[in-house]
Amino acid sequence: MTSRSSGRRGYLVAVGGAEDRTSESNVLSRIVALASVDNPEVTVIATASGIPDEVLPAYEAVFTRLGASRVHCLPVSTREDAASKKVVQAVEASDIVFFTGGDQLRLTYVLGGSSLLSAIRQRFLSGGVIAGTSAGAMALSTTMIYNGNAADALRKGAVNMSSGLGFVDGLIIDTHFLERGRFTRLMEVGATNPNDLGVGLGEDAAVIVHPNGMLEAAGPGHVILIDSRDLALSNVAELSIGGAVAISNVVMHALISGHGFDVGARNYLTPAEVKARANQAMNP
Repeated sequence: MTSRSSGRRGYLVAVGGAEDRTSESNVLSRIVALASVDNPEVTVIATASGIPDEVLPAYEAVFTRLGASRVHCLPVSTREDAASKKVVQAVEASDIVFFTGGDQLRLTYVLGGSSLLSAIRQRFLSGGVIAGTSAGAMALSTTMIYNGNAADALRKGAVNMSSGLGFVDGLIIDTHFLERGRFTRLMEVGATNPNDLGVGLGEDAAVIVHPNGMLEAAGPGHVILIDSRDLALSNVAELSIGGAVAISNVVMHALISGHGFDVGARNYLTPAEVKARANQAMNP
Protein backbone atom coordinates (compact mmCIF):
# COMPACT_ATOMS: atom_id res chain seq x y z
CA MET A 1 0.00 0.00 0.00
CA THR A 2 1.00 3.63 -0.39
CA SER A 3 1.87 5.93 2.48
CA ARG A 4 -0.53 8.41 4.10
CA SER A 5 1.11 11.29 2.23
CA SER A 6 0.18 9.91 -1.19
CA GLY A 7 0.00 13.35 -2.80
CA ARG A 8 -3.38 12.68 -4.50
CA ARG A 9 -6.90 13.07 -3.31
CA GLY A 10 -8.56 10.10 -1.68
CA TYR A 11 -11.75 8.13 -2.15
CA LEU A 12 -15.21 9.43 -1.38
CA VAL A 13 -17.80 6.86 -0.27
CA ALA A 14 -21.53 7.56 0.06
CA VAL A 15 -23.58 4.87 1.81
CA GLY A 16 -27.35 4.49 1.45
CA GLY A 17 -28.02 3.89 5.15
CA ALA A 18 -28.84 0.85 7.28
CA GLU A 19 -25.47 -0.69 6.44
CA ASP A 20 -24.61 -4.01 8.08
CA ARG A 21 -22.49 -3.39 11.18
CA THR A 22 -22.72 -6.76 12.90
CA SER A 23 -21.91 -9.59 10.46
CA GLU A 24 -20.07 -9.40 7.13
CA SER A 25 -20.16 -5.59 7.07
CA ASN A 26 -19.37 -5.54 3.34
CA VAL A 27 -19.74 -1.79 2.87
CA LEU A 28 -17.78 -0.74 5.95
CA SER A 29 -15.04 -3.29 5.28
CA ARG A 30 -14.64 -1.86 1.78
CA ILE A 31 -14.23 1.61 3.26
CA VAL A 32 -11.46 0.31 5.53
CA ALA A 33 -9.79 -1.45 2.57
CA LEU A 34 -9.66 1.82 0.61
CA ALA A 35 -7.39 3.43 3.19
CA SER A 36 -3.74 3.79 2.24
CA VAL A 37 -2.50 1.90 5.32
CA ASP A 38 -3.26 -1.57 6.65
CA ASN A 39 -4.55 -0.58 10.10
CA PRO A 40 -6.03 2.87 9.60
CA GLU A 41 -7.06 5.41 12.17
CA VAL A 42 -10.74 6.32 11.83
CA THR A 43 -12.65 9.40 12.93
CA VAL A 44 -16.42 9.01 13.28
CA ILE A 45 -18.36 12.28 13.37
CA ALA A 46 -21.90 12.05 14.76
CA THR A 47 -22.94 15.68 14.21
CA ALA A 48 -25.99 14.71 12.15
CA SER A 49 -27.27 12.24 14.74
CA GLY A 50 -29.69 13.11 17.51
CA ILE A 51 -28.48 10.08 19.50
CA PRO A 52 -24.67 10.20 19.31
CA ASP A 53 -24.25 8.27 22.57
CA GLU A 54 -25.97 5.31 20.95
CA VAL A 55 -24.47 5.62 17.48
CA LEU A 56 -20.80 6.21 18.24
CA PRO A 57 -20.13 3.03 20.29
CA ALA A 58 -21.60 0.89 17.50
CA TYR A 59 -19.27 2.41 14.91
CA GLU A 60 -16.31 2.23 17.26
CA ALA A 61 -16.97 -1.50 17.69
CA VAL A 62 -17.35 -2.30 13.99
CA PHE A 63 -14.36 -0.28 12.79
CA THR A 64 -12.21 -1.83 15.53
CA ARG A 65 -13.37 -5.29 14.46
CA LEU A 66 -12.50 -4.45 10.85
CA GLY A 67 -8.91 -3.61 11.74
CA ALA A 68 -8.77 0.06 12.69
CA SER A 69 -5.82 0.82 14.94
CA ARG A 70 -7.76 3.60 16.65
CA VAL A 71 -11.27 5.06 16.38
CA HIS A 72 -11.85 8.70 17.34
CA CYS A 73 -15.52 9.19 18.30
CA LEU A 74 -16.58 12.82 17.91
CA PRO A 75 -20.10 13.99 18.84
CA VAL A 76 -19.37 17.57 17.55
CA SER A 77 -22.79 19.00 18.34
CA THR A 78 -21.97 22.74 18.23
CA ARG A 79 -19.97 25.15 16.11
CA GLU A 80 -17.73 25.61 19.12
CA ASP A 81 -16.98 21.87 19.00
CA ALA A 82 -16.15 22.20 15.29
CA ALA A 83 -13.52 24.82 16.14
CA SER A 84 -11.81 22.63 18.75
CA LYS A 85 -8.12 21.90 18.22
CA LYS A 86 -8.66 18.44 19.69
CA VAL A 87 -11.18 17.38 17.05
CA VAL A 88 -9.07 18.91 14.27
CA GLN A 89 -6.04 16.95 15.48
CA ALA A 90 -8.08 13.72 15.47
CA VAL A 91 -8.95 14.28 11.81
CA GLU A 92 -5.37 15.18 10.91
CA ALA A 93 -4.22 11.86 12.41
CA SER A 94 -6.90 9.80 10.66
CA ASP A 95 -6.90 7.89 7.40
CA ILE A 96 -10.72 7.64 7.27
CA VAL A 97 -13.35 10.20 8.26
CA PHE A 98 -16.90 8.85 8.54
CA PHE A 99 -20.11 10.89 8.93
CA THR A 100 -23.07 9.15 10.59
CA GLY A 101 -26.69 9.53 9.58
CA GLY A 102 -29.29 11.86 11.06
CA ASP A 103 -30.10 15.37 9.84
CA GLN A 104 -27.97 16.71 6.99
CA LEU A 105 -28.91 20.33 7.76
CA ARG A 106 -27.55 19.94 11.28
CA LEU A 107 -24.35 18.60 9.76
CA THR A 108 -23.88 21.46 7.29
CA TYR A 109 -24.85 24.10 9.88
CA VAL A 110 -22.38 22.90 12.51
CA LEU A 111 -19.47 22.17 10.14
CA GLY A 112 -19.93 24.86 7.49
CA GLY A 113 -16.93 27.22 7.39
CA SER A 114 -15.30 25.49 10.37
CA SER A 115 -11.70 24.56 10.98
CA LEU A 116 -12.89 20.96 11.32
CA LEU A 117 -14.35 20.94 7.80
CA SER A 118 -11.15 22.52 6.47
CA ALA A 119 -9.12 19.75 8.11
CA ILE A 120 -11.37 17.07 6.61
CA ARG A 121 -11.01 18.59 3.14
CA GLN A 122 -7.24 18.66 3.56
CA ARG A 123 -7.20 14.97 4.51
CA PHE A 124 -9.29 14.21 1.43
CA LEU A 125 -6.94 16.16 -0.85
CA SER A 126 -3.93 14.35 0.61
CA GLY A 127 -5.32 10.83 0.24
CA GLY A 128 -7.74 10.29 3.11
CA VAL A 129 -11.00 8.37 2.69
CA ILE A 130 -14.12 10.45 3.38
CA ALA A 131 -17.35 8.51 3.86
CA GLY A 132 -20.86 9.06 5.11
CA THR A 133 -24.09 7.15 5.55
CA SER A 134 -27.69 8.30 5.04
CA ALA A 135 -27.72 12.06 5.88
CA GLY A 136 -23.92 11.92 6.10
CA ALA A 137 -23.85 10.65 2.51
CA MET A 138 -26.33 13.18 1.15
CA ALA A 139 -24.26 16.05 2.55
CA LEU A 140 -21.03 14.99 0.79
CA SER A 141 -21.92 16.69 -2.50
CA THR A 142 -21.82 20.39 -3.34
CA THR A 143 -25.63 20.48 -3.60
CA MET A 144 -27.78 18.26 -1.38
CA ILE A 145 -31.41 17.30 -0.91
CA TYR A 146 -32.71 18.01 2.57
CA ASN A 147 -36.45 17.43 2.23
CA GLY A 148 -39.10 16.30 -0.24
CA ASN A 149 -42.20 14.11 -0.19
CA ALA A 150 -41.26 10.84 -1.89
CA ALA A 151 -44.90 9.95 -2.54
CA ASP A 152 -45.31 12.66 -5.20
CA ALA A 153 -42.13 14.67 -5.64
CA LEU A 154 -42.77 15.32 -9.32
CA ARG A 155 -44.25 18.68 -8.37
CA LYS A 156 -42.36 21.91 -8.94
CA GLY A 157 -40.64 22.90 -5.70
CA ALA A 158 -41.48 19.63 -3.93
CA VAL A 159 -37.81 18.80 -3.32
CA ASN A 160 -35.83 21.16 -1.11
CA MET A 161 -32.12 21.59 -1.83
CA SER A 162 -29.28 23.40 -0.15
CA SER A 163 -25.48 23.60 -0.17
CA GLY A 164 -23.71 20.47 1.04
CA LEU A 165 -20.17 19.96 2.28
CA GLY A 166 -18.71 20.22 -1.21
CA PHE A 167 -16.55 17.11 -1.58
CA VAL A 168 -17.88 16.29 -5.05
CA ASP A 169 -19.52 18.34 -7.81
CA GLY A 170 -22.12 17.20 -10.33
CA LEU A 171 -23.77 14.51 -8.19
CA ILE A 172 -27.02 14.77 -6.25
CA ILE A 173 -27.15 11.94 -3.70
CA ASP A 174 -30.30 10.41 -2.21
CA THR A 175 -30.37 7.57 0.32
CA HIS A 176 -32.74 4.81 1.50
CA PHE A 177 -33.66 5.15 -2.16
CA LEU A 178 -35.44 1.92 -3.04
CA GLU A 179 -36.82 1.23 0.40
CA ARG A 180 -38.55 4.64 0.65
CA GLY A 181 -39.56 4.96 -3.01
CA ARG A 182 -37.58 8.10 -3.76
CA PHE A 183 -37.39 7.82 -7.55
CA THR A 184 -39.56 10.88 -8.11
CA ARG A 185 -37.28 12.99 -5.90
CA LEU A 186 -34.32 12.53 -8.21
CA MET A 187 -36.50 12.86 -11.30
CA GLU A 188 -37.74 16.25 -10.09
CA VAL A 189 -34.14 17.26 -9.34
CA GLY A 190 -33.13 16.16 -12.84
CA ALA A 191 -35.84 18.28 -14.43
CA THR A 192 -34.39 21.43 -12.87
CA ASN A 193 -30.70 20.40 -12.83
CA PRO A 194 -30.23 18.17 -15.91
CA ASN A 195 -26.43 18.41 -15.92
CA ASP A 196 -26.21 16.80 -12.47
CA LEU A 197 -26.27 13.01 -12.12
CA GLY A 198 -28.78 11.68 -9.61
CA VAL A 199 -27.35 8.92 -7.42
CA GLY A 200 -29.95 6.90 -5.52
CA LEU A 201 -28.44 4.61 -2.91
CA GLY A 202 -30.31 1.59 -1.61
CA GLU A 203 -29.76 0.51 1.97
CA ASP A 204 -26.54 -1.43 2.63
CA ALA A 205 -25.21 -0.12 -0.69
CA ALA A 206 -22.54 2.44 -1.44
CA VAL A 207 -21.08 4.38 -4.31
CA ILE A 208 -17.32 4.91 -4.35
CA VAL A 209 -16.07 8.01 -6.11
CA HIS A 210 -12.56 7.12 -7.24
CA PRO A 211 -9.81 9.77 -7.41
CA ASN A 212 -10.18 9.73 -11.21
CA GLY A 213 -13.92 10.50 -10.87
CA MET A 214 -15.16 7.01 -11.77
CA LEU A 215 -18.12 5.69 -9.79
CA GLU A 216 -18.16 2.14 -8.43
CA ALA A 217 -21.00 0.37 -6.63
CA ALA A 218 -20.25 -1.62 -3.47
CA GLY A 219 -22.24 -3.74 -1.04
CA PRO A 220 -25.21 -6.08 -1.51
CA GLY A 221 -27.72 -3.32 -2.32
CA HIS A 222 -28.34 -1.34 -5.51
CA VAL A 223 -27.00 1.99 -6.71
CA ILE A 224 -29.51 3.69 -9.04
CA LEU A 225 -28.37 6.42 -11.41
CA ILE A 226 -30.85 8.94 -12.83
CA ASP A 227 -29.27 10.68 -15.83
CA SER A 228 -31.13 13.71 -17.18
CA ARG A 229 -28.29 15.23 -19.20
CA ASP A 230 -30.02 14.44 -22.52
CA LEU A 231 -33.42 15.56 -21.27
CA ALA A 232 -35.60 16.18 -24.32
CA LEU A 233 -38.25 18.39 -22.74
CA SER A 234 -39.76 19.48 -19.48
CA ASN A 235 -42.51 21.92 -18.54
CA VAL A 236 -40.89 22.83 -15.21
CA ALA A 237 -40.00 26.41 -16.20
CA GLU A 238 -43.63 27.15 -17.09
CA LEU A 239 -45.18 25.84 -13.88
CA SER A 240 -46.27 27.52 -10.69
CA ILE A 241 -45.06 25.98 -7.43
CA GLY A 242 -46.85 22.69 -6.90
CA GLY A 243 -47.56 22.07 -10.59
CA ALA A 244 -47.14 18.57 -12.03
CA VAL A 245 -43.79 18.14 -13.82
CA ALA A 246 -43.53 16.48 -17.23
CA ILE A 247 -40.14 15.18 -18.41
CA SER A 248 -38.93 13.18 -21.39
CA ASN A 249 -35.85 11.07 -22.11
CA VAL A 250 -34.47 10.39 -18.65
CA VAL A 251 -32.05 7.44 -18.54
CA MET A 252 -31.79 5.11 -15.55
CA HIS A 253 -29.06 2.61 -14.63
CA ALA A 254 -29.02 0.03 -11.82
CA LEU A 255 -25.54 -0.84 -10.57
CA ILE A 256 -24.58 -3.76 -8.34
CA SER A 257 -21.33 -4.34 -6.50
CA GLY A 258 -18.27 -4.05 -8.74
CA HIS A 259 -20.09 -2.31 -11.57
CA GLY A 260 -19.33 1.33 -12.36
CA PHE A 261 -20.05 4.47 -14.32
CA ASP A 262 -18.00 7.05 -16.20
CA VAL A 263 -19.64 10.33 -15.17
CA GLY A 264 -18.02 12.44 -17.89
CA ALA A 265 -18.85 10.11 -20.78
CA ARG A 266 -22.09 8.87 -19.18
CA ASN A 267 -21.06 5.26 -19.86
CA TYR A 268 -21.90 2.17 -17.81
CA LEU A 269 -18.78 0.19 -16.86
CA THR A 270 -18.51 -3.57 -16.37
CA PRO A 271 -16.51 -4.94 -13.42
CA ALA A 272 -13.58 -5.68 -15.76
CA GLU A 273 -13.63 -2.08 -17.01
CA VAL A 274 -13.81 -0.75 -13.45
CA LYS A 275 -10.75 -2.79 -12.44
CA ALA A 276 -8.82 -1.76 -15.53
CA ARG A 277 -9.49 1.94 -14.96
CA ALA A 278 -8.69 1.68 -11.25
CA ASN A 279 -5.36 -0.05 -12.03
CA GLN A 280 -4.55 2.50 -14.68
CA ALA A 281 -5.18 5.34 -12.22
CA MET A 282 -2.96 3.68 -9.61
CA ASN A 283 -0.17 3.01 -12.13
CA PRO A 284 -0.31 5.84 -14.72
